[in-house]
Amino acid sequence: MNVRISEGWGRMLREEFDKDYFTSLTDFVRTEYKTYRVYPPAAKIFSAFDTCPFENTKVVIIGQDPYHGYGQAHGLCFSVNDGVPFPPSLRNIFIEIQNETGKPIPPSGCLDRWARQGVLLLNATLTVREASPGSHQGKGWERFTDSVIETVSRKKNNVVFMLWGAYARSKARLIDPTRHLILEANHPSPLSANRGGWFGCGHFMKANQYLQSKGLPMIEW
Repeated sequence: MNVRISEGWGRMLREEFDKDYFTSLTDFVRTEYKTYRVYPPAAKIFSAFDTCPFENTKVVIIGQDPYHGYGQAHGLCFSVNDGVPFPPSLRNIFIEIQNETGKPIPPSGCLDRWARQGVLLLNATLTVREASPGSHQGKGWERFTDSVIETVSRKKNNVVFMLWGAYARSKARLIDPTRHLILEANHPSPLSANRGGWFGCGHFMKANQYLQSKGLPMIEW
């Protein structure tokens, strides 16, 4: 199947695109876009891969579903378009970065600037029906994104994986801890973060310390 995705990822995932489940997933997604309002816009489904080429990937942050409200999702987990108010989880991410680094909270919640530095902002499910969280779960996206995680783990070295919350932490089984750094914490959503285990996790500084120790450029969070 011909999937429009950046060249490096296309080479790495070619076998996945030819599997029966991916054909069924594609048929489902096409029907959903024709029938309902679905996010992100179709042209942005693979934005996480297009803005963070395989060759550049140094950090992987795993989300679950795209935002399901109008104008929010644009293909990068936790990120919103310029001018969109910060969702609570994203605000807590910025607060943690401010606490770790002293940097002020940025004016925009668009994390494209992270992706272009080598941060793969990967939702486990890449599409969602408007106002219906979880509506595209169990259709094949999770199998595809699990393959992405396994491919990064197998084909690269010295990648930082940030796993926030129980769902993301369940993906640790796909990652080789002898070749990569796995950082785990509670989810940054207020319900979870306010119980402890998010604020003070130190993930952003730990990631940069690890990258620096491997001779790799640090991320400008």
